[in-house]
Amino acid sequence: MTTATVFSIANTMAMPMWLLMIVLPKWKVTRFLIDYKIIPILLSLFYVCYIILHIQSGAGLDFGSLSSVMSLFTLENAVMAGWVHYLAFDLLIGMWMLNQNQNLGVHQLLMAPCLFATFMLGPVGFLLFMIIRTIKLRTS
Repeated sequence: MTTATVFSIANTMAMPMWLLMIVLPKWKVTRFLIDYKIIPILLSLFYVCYIILHIQSGAGLDFGSLSSVMSLFTLENAVMAGWVHYLAFDLLIGMWMLNQNQNLGVHQLLMAPCLFATFMLGPVGFLLFMIIRTIKLRTS
């Protein structure tokens, strides 16, 4: 399987999960996928494979400087691992936010932009959720 194919598969796995989390967060299928972290686990398996492929190619994993990281992300297997890393961890943050919201009770119209921002811009959505969470906790 080519890296381009795995890239498409990984994206195709993540996108429906985000749609479920944004549109149907309380649906039993969505809750099952969140509770058991099905998609992040599958993405993590891809990640492990691509890290192993990268290391087997003789390349290292030097994160010690910006130039080292920039060089690392010019290698296909490392870029693929990095992309899957983003997909998995952004999903985990979105799932965590929904789990937090089970107790908070933030309306879905406020959660949807937080989740969408997390999907598109990771830390921006997390920050937005944390602001809303802080306000909600202070007012209850």
